[in-house]
Amino acid sequence: MSQLKTWVTEPGGDFALLDSGHGRKLERYGRYRFIRPEPQAMWAPAGADWRADGEFIGGSDEEGGGRWHIPGEVPASWVVEAFPGVDIHAACTPFRHLAYFPDMMPHWRMIADTLRPGDEFLNLFGYTGVASLVAAKAGARVTHVDASKKAVEAARANAALNGVESVRWIVEDARKFVAREVRRGRVYAGILLDPPKFGRGPAGETWELTRDLAPLLSDCAALLGAESRFMVLTTYALRLSAHALDALMRQVMGARGEVESGELGVREGARGLVLGTALSAAWRKIA
Repeated sequence: MSQLKTWVTEPGGDFALLDSGHGRKLERYGRYRFIRPEPQAMWAPAGADWRADGEFIGGSDEEGGGRWHIPGEVPASWVVEAFPGVDIHAACTPFRHLAYFPDMMPHWRMIADTLRPGDEFLNLFGYTGVASLVAAKAGARVTHVDASKKAVEAARANAALNGVESVRWIVEDARKFVAREVRRGRVYAGILLDPPKFGRGPAGETWELTRDLAPLLSDCAALLGAESRFMVLTTYALRLSAHALDALMRQVMGARGEVESGELGVREGARGLVLGTALSAAWRKIA
């Protein structure tokens, strides 16, 4: 494998990582500032001004739990520009995040730059739909898949906020949907998948990343044809490694293009260090 790559989200716009340290991070989402747990921030913070509109108090272990403490007047949702020209509803979710993942910005830019009008784009585990809206605004025909009805409803609300009506919304287990598309002989110009560590489908299906990712990625590779241009995998399961994702992506894609693997990261505004947030592997067709 070549040297690991870091895709970095720079501070600016409606999101910024303001400071980090002592196991926490201070971020800005639009007009509001929040503190969240961040085990990787083992260093000391740059500054002492950590005034915030809300803080997520984590559970007893890194697998989840916890609650928001919001002393101020933070609304149930508010609009932020997640990507240039793409507005979404941010919110303090029970899962400690803010209803989208700004560290995906480099991949969203690639999608906007790579897709052409009329291309077919598949967004698996699509969540609240930022990537789907970026692709739709690039003129692609978008299929958005998530097993959570609530997530798809949130994505549809974000689409309505942007005046986007061209997305095909699917509430289904990603493995079942992709297997059916393979049988149908469907081909996509680009695929993005952001699977969780664990999950449950609408019919009670269970998802386990280390068990189910390899067969799903192989099926996704079957949906890429001679003119397809990319497949991007991200995961927040940091107990895995970028080397593991790299090996898997190279195995399923063979010699069809080039693979880059590494981390997603966010640059801290206080001093410029990069906080790693997720792992990623990306296949691109060689021009």
